[in-house]
Amino acid sequence: MTRSVICCFLALLLSTRISAQHQQRRPVFTCGGNLTGESGFIGSEGFPGVYPPNTKCVWKITVPEGKVVVLSFRFIDLESDSLCRYDYVDVYNGQANGQRIGRFCGTFRPGALVSNSNKMLVQMVSDANTAGNGFFAMYSATQPNERGDQYCGGRLDKPAGSFKTPNWPETDYPAGVTCSWHIVAPKNQIIEVKFEKFDVERDNYCRYDYVAIFNGGEINDAKRIGKYCGDSPPAPIFSDGNELVIQFLSDLSLTADGFIGYYKFRPKKYLTTTVSPITTTTQATTGTTTLKYTAALCQQKCKRSGTLESNYCSSNFVITGTVITAVSRGGSMYVTISIINVYKEGSLAIQQAGKNMSAKIVVLCKKCPFIRRGLNYLFMGHTDEEGRGKIAPNNFVMAFKSKNQKNLNTLKNKRC
Repeated sequence: MTRSVICCFLALLLSTRISAQHQQRRPVFTCGGNLTGESGFIGSEGFPGVYPPNTKCVWKITVPEGKVVVLSFRFIDLESDSLCRYDYVDVYNGQANGQRIGRFCGTFRPGALVSNSNKMLVQMVSDANTAGNGFFAMYSATQPNERGDQYCGGRLDKPAGSFKTPNWPETDYPAGVTCSWHIVAPKNQIIEVKFEKFDVERDNYCRYDYVAIFNGGEINDAKRIGKYCGDSPPAPIFSDGNELVIQFLSDLSLTADGFIGYYKFRPKKYLTTTVSPITTTTQATTGTTTLKYTAALCQQKCKRSGTLESNYCSSNFVITGTVITAVSRGGSMYVTISIINVYKEGSLAIQQAGKNMSAKIVVLCKKCPFIRRGLNYLFMGHTDEEGRGKIAPNNFVMAFKSKNQKNLNTLKNKRC
């Protein structure tokens, strides 16, 4: 979207009549402020011009008592980074020590964000190097938990429960909604999620309607477990820790039946076996990485799910490479990959020596998928906090051949 188009868009949307001449003016967006009333607009400083460097702007939104805030981004263009470390917009429930609803950067426009009270805080941070026109959003007030409306989600902290799309099971879910469920278990437990019924608009890249699941307490692509659509329920999902966020988004076009899912808390020992690769001394005193593999994963049928196209956007990284080392430890396989091509880097830690690039990957279940040293593979997976790749049985891995190159180059040029 060019700057001239943005200017025209804003002039049309936000113009106000002044004096007898009925002249039109575009509002001036400043760095932060206090916003009240039933609805209004919020934008980065100087929008639609390039936002300034080295700033921290805070907007406090307050709607009438008894209502909640709905924030809808109409445009976002900030410096892009897979972890949103440099320039970003944070959105919080409340206005003091509230839970962060999400962090956003790049050009990805999230669905509507809904607070759990009549207050919301928006913060934008930029570093010394800026890139883009910032953001523009609209806020409005709505009644909370109004049956049949488009808003849903909330905090789930009971030992077991369910979550479902609006209107389930009577009619299709509505268009243009975002639901976020924040599941919180006790510190020493993890969360298991299963979908009983699942029908979300199908797309090879899950670009339109989808369910995204994140480790932790916020929407953060670096911690995304997966992104799902279509009519096949995902396999059971287990959190790494005691918090999980489930986000459902539908666009303004086609809808479908929706879904109902169930969660329950599990003790950590239910799924994980801790193995020390070198020494039995604890991680706290030696810095040795504690390796974990999920026993339940390895009991599943060894079959990759979906296609190359359907897994591309839901994977944190996509690379092709040659397996140069493969070491079995416990029930997992630790692999070093000499990289042929990087199609999607995500938060994968890539080492470079001269022209040669390599990465470390853990195949959580050493026989699924079965990896052999010296062969070329396409890997699609997720990463741990250290930037090491993680491959589960349902991640997409296949033998790589030159004929796959064209499809991968096409995928690389598509926006997720």
